[in-house]
Amino acid sequence: MVCGFLVLVLALLGTQTTRVSAALATNGRPYEEGNIVVPSPAMLRRCPERCGNLTVAYPFGIGSGCFRDPDFNLTCVVDGSTGTSRLFLRDGITEVINGGFDVGWSRYISAAYADDDAVVSGVDVYNMSSWSPPGRSFVGFSGRINVTGCGFDVFMLYNDSNTPFKACSITCPGSEITETAAMENCNGTWCCTVPFYSFNGFQFSFVRLRGQDSRVNRTGPLWNKVSVTTDYASLQWNVADQANCADAKGDAATYACLSNNSSCVDNLMTHRGYSCYCNGGFLGNPYVPQGCLRDRGYNPIQQVANCTRQCGDIEIPFPFGIEEGCYARKAFHLNCTNATTSTLQMEDDEHQVTHINLDEGLIDIKYIAYYQQDFLRIYVDEEPDLYMGYGETTSAQWAVANLTCQEAQVDMPRYACVSTNSECLVVNSTQNLLYGYRCKCSTGFQGNPYVREGCQDIDECNKTIGICEEVCNNIVGSYHCSKCPDKMEYDTTTRKCTSIKRQNIYLGIIIGLTGGFGVILLILSGLFMVHRWKRYIQRQLRRRYFRKNQGLLLEQLISSDENASDKTRIFSVEELEKATNNFDQTRIVGRGGHGMVYKGILSDQRVVAIKKSKVIEEGEINQFINEVAILSQINHRNIVQLFGCCLETEVPLLVYDFIPNGSLFGILHSDSSTSCLSWDDCIRIAVEAAGALSYLHSAASISVFHRDVKSSNILLDGNFTAKVADFGASRLVSIDQTHIVTNVQGTFGYLDPEYYYTGQLNEKSDVYSFGVVLIELLLRKEPIFTSESGSKQNLSNYFLSGLKARPVTEIVAAQVLDEATEEEISSVASLAEMCLRLRGEDRPTMKQVEMALRVLQTERLKLCHADPGNGQEKEPLLTPAREEDSSDQLVASDCVTANLASKNMKQCYSFEQEFMSYDGVSR
Repeated sequence: MVCGFLVLVLALLGTQTTRVSAALATNGRPYEEGNIVVPSPAMLRRCPERCGNLTVAYPFGIGSGCFRDPDFNLTCVVDGSTGTSRLFLRDGITEVINGGFDVGWSRYISAAYADDDAVVSGVDVYNMSSWSPPGRSFVGFSGRINVTGCGFDVFMLYNDSNTPFKACSITCPGSEITETAAMENCNGTWCCTVPFYSFNGFQFSFVRLRGQDSRVNRTGPLWNKVSVTTDYASLQWNVADQANCADAKGDAATYACLSNNSSCVDNLMTHRGYSCYCNGGFLGNPYVPQGCLRDRGYNPIQQVANCTRQCGDIEIPFPFGIEEGCYARKAFHLNCTNATTSTLQMEDDEHQVTHINLDEGLIDIKYIAYYQQDFLRIYVDEEPDLYMGYGETTSAQWAVANLTCQEAQVDMPRYACVSTNSECLVVNSTQNLLYGYRCKCSTGFQGNPYVREGCQDIDECNKTIGICEEVCNNIVGSYHCSKCPDKMEYDTTTRKCTSIKRQNIYLGIIIGLTGGFGVILLILSGLFMVHRWKRYIQRQLRRRYFRKNQGLLLEQLISSDENASDKTRIFSVEELEKATNNFDQTRIVGRGGHGMVYKGILSDQRVVAIKKSKVIEEGEINQFINEVAILSQINHRNIVQLFGCCLETEVPLLVYDFIPNGSLFGILHSDSSTSCLSWDDCIRIAVEAAGALSYLHSAASISVFHRDVKSSNILLDGNFTAKVADFGASRLVSIDQTHIVTNVQGTFGYLDPEYYYTGQLNEKSDVYSFGVVLIELLLRKEPIFTSESGSKQNLSNYFLSGLKARPVTEIVAAQVLDEATEEEISSVASLAEMCLRLRGEDRPTMKQVEMALRVLQTERLKLCHADPGNGQEKEPLLTPAREEDSSDQLVASDCVTANLASKNMKQCYSFEQEFMSYDGVSR
């Protein structure tokens, strides 16, 4: 069925091939090799250079004779009603937008594309026209497209591929919103986002989701049409009339790199075509004669006075600036978009400046654009590459001009190092992607070398204490040290030479005694302060852990829930240390994959289990708070009771009711040859666990999906009453929700396959996991067990395949076969099979499972009161096997014996193993 659907989508997409070929033609005429135009300078001067706010440079052009070949033919369309101008490529559907550089100055063009299709009732598949690079000069494009609509799966087919694939889905819950609002948060509701990267273009197809057809009767635009709009897109181009630079240079008449000081570079991406560049130190258009010129864009004179030199906390020194006339060249123009938050952006609006360092020639830049490059380059119209850095947040090198120091000093009116006592430094990046020069104050001076008198002398004597052993003398650009004259000594307090005075011996003694007592007092004070400091540090550390572990959030949750506040406490670490004898190793009663459990006795003599994890990831804090929040709102006899938690340690601690007899998993799969659980106890435990899960799903104040139902999370107390535990992976669900979408969590062997593939969690996921527990009770095998051949096998697959091949009595455990009737085994096996159905909607609810098990339990109890005369001669399940000469009739004393046996069952775990970790098997 899936393959047939893909063939249908592929066939429908194939109808668009005529539109693809049409996009590769100019005015209905395909590209011709002989259409190359090399205009004269006089002809180029007559060509339009602008369309709206966009500048166009050859080889692109507007109008006949202004472009090199048909691929570079642009059309400027003026809206008669608004007077605005829009620029389109040769296909007439790809619009050129302002992307930080003008058309022809860069190998990239920022483009926009939009298309839509009306939605008709009864039609389930819609095809959108393809978008392809408009000519072979365009070697590829990339970007991101937003698709808006209601109730569709979006399929995408690249033109160089034969297989469509599902790109995203659009759902439409609740009332309709505007298309603009939908695209602001394009996350699958009313709108979804599709990234793309292609050499030959792509096509879209939309297939309606099941049950969504009735929505087309609505009047809103999002119900009645489906639209594709570029969020952003970038086209790369090169000269494609020759295969490479070697071939192009062989035909001088059509060679594109016409300017002196220009170079040719092959296209290594498609191995077809080439691009032209101005050599280092030159700037301009390499495709026209004399187009590459020396960099003369730096102006060392600030044009206006009283320029703003601050954006919030960021200082903006010259040559950088905000206002017109306050910066030395266009590449140093910055925009202070928000002074309150110190938001300072570059000219290209894609990078944010956080700090400017004149001394080191560095500028700290953070990306704010949609993409991330391996190295940083900032493109500014008609400006050379003056920045180079690496990484997402980087300190980029910068130069004032692409000139050597010698070249810059020849043109003194444009020389940047205008301050006296400044010097020129060569700038060379590690990968030779940037070269030029910058300025720095000479040694012994500091300040701004780019403004007159900006470099000021450093007073080393005041700036650096101890620079000289005796007297320090500052001079312009340096300093020198000298000694005090005879009969003078250097006073470190006043930093001057003073006369030597004879000291009185008694004064020395007094000073010595005073100093001694002062030292003793200082030591005692220090010890006292250290003690207080340690206590203060300990209190601060506990407060920090409390905040880090979301203690304030938990306090708010407890205070807002009357039921939770009555029974849930936040313990101090001192209370739990006292309860566990400072977490003594002898108090450990269980070890799990993530930590261990201690037995403790609180001050009110309650015996508790304290769960302490080894480590906790930052992302697991919310899971911890989730477990506390869920357990604090639940009151059920078959759900483990949470007394509270402690958040004052590095790893949060949970305080539970002490459960002495371990887990159902440990008893079922213990090393002993037979389980100590009888069939009656298995039925009772199953009823109790099902009742707890049914309560969570439908009877609790707010529904809870457990998400990790398994036998190791069903604990048994002193009376072997079932207690459902481990709510770390659970989720609260509001009444109007049928499912939630979440990262897949759970335990292999119990995991719902529908939840695994869709990520949509609902109550039927717990039903599936409970079905695996029922199989464990029947077969007494682990969820992932080792078969007789030595291979790992899934218990549910083994059970379902076994039911098809042989009677259920041949696959259940021997103990179950001895104690249960064939009808009971078949009933439980049938119930487990229904729980394990692949489709969640085909499974029963936990309430139905509980009722089925209660009926079975009731039938078991009726056996104890059966009338022998009616032929109901069935042996009690909890009594020992009868001797051959014993009566086959069940008498009242047998039932009493059976009940006592159930109540006085031997414990399978020693008292030292009284509690098992809630961490389970695997998560």
